[in-house]
Amino acid sequence: MLGAVLYGQEDLRLESVADPIPDSQEIIIQVGVATTCGTDLKVWRRGGHAKMLRPPTLFGHEAAGKIVAIGKDVRGWQVGDRVVANNSAPCMNCFFCQRQEFSLCPNLTWNNGTFAEYLKIPAQIVKHNLLPIPDDLPDALASMTEPLACVLHGVARSNIKKGDRVVVIGDGAIGLMFVAAIAQQGEDNLITSSSQYPVPSTQSQVFLFGGNDRRLEIGKKLGATQTFNHHQITDIPTVVKELTEGWGADVVIEATGVPAVWESAIACARPGATVNLFGGCPRDTTITVNTEQLHYSELTLKGVFHNTPKYVKEALALLASRTIPFELLISEHRPLKDLEQVFQDMKNRKSIKVAMLPNMPS
Repeated sequence: MLGAVLYGQEDLRLESVADPIPDSQEIIIQVGVATTCGTDLKVWRRGGHAKMLRPPTLFGHEAAGKIVAIGKDVRGWQVGDRVVANNSAPCMNCFFCQRQEFSLCPNLTWNNGTFAEYLKIPAQIVKHNLLPIPDDLPDALASMTEPLACVLHGVARSNIKKGDRVVVIGDGAIGLMFVAAIAQQGEDNLITSSSQYPVPSTQSQVFLFGGNDRRLEIGKKLGATQTFNHHQITDIPTVVKELTEGWGADVVIEATGVPAVWESAIACARPGATVNLFGGCPRDTTITVNTEQLHYSELTLKGVFHNTPKYVKEALALLASRTIPFELLISEHRPLKDLEQVFQDMKNRKSIKVAMLPNMPS
């Protein structure tokens, strides 16, 4: 089969690789759509990832498709079923899993290789993070289950309350998904910090800061109260304080993975605020925190990582509800042979997410 192999920093090659064969508890899917992701872009630019992969390796982690082969011990699935598989699954046995802190599991089973004609799904993911796709949900939307699950996990950890003023910094796919999810919570009680979503009906205000006017327009369509292009302002924290009677935001979500922006995000927070440092920074980077502000303003700083099986299910359900136009995030559909150019386009901020079609005619 044709598959994309990451060898190192900006070294991604399409190669002929062996077709995957399932073990007794695994399945193989034919990839219908594999969507690109900001995490993929960061990994491609940096040449690796601290947890998810080490080159050389098959690349990509968001996909939807149909089952074409099933291991002899797999039950409950049939060839031809349309499915979406998360890119990981927890072990369910460790210290963290026993405490329902699944994203902290040190034994996460990771899976990469969605930019290929076929994808093998490991047994642990088959057991815990493989879901059927509703008949009327296109593969391109179903493929976004994994990043949306991460966002729902992030929203749930952000302590957003009735009427809060929330700042989102970053207009990539993740930042835009945060805008959509937070805006949605005031409309139909979909998302809160509790498992049953009992959110008051008053909608939060969401202020989106980014660097691309087209993406900021999409942010408005997804529910942002106001948007700001950081190229046109000199100091984001000052603007946030002007919007909030001088106090700062109730909740700040950082979605860029740039250490300097982490510091800016903290500076945007009011006393008592929660700052969700969601964007993963390069390995071994550090930031400076004003200890006086942290202590006397009683800030809550959180690093939030990845997702859990609960949010994978909820993400697919939200996508299937079609209540949010997530299709706005898909810039285009391209054949697999265009993958290198797609990453160059993403690097230059020409695309948000691209739906790669391994079986699309060249």
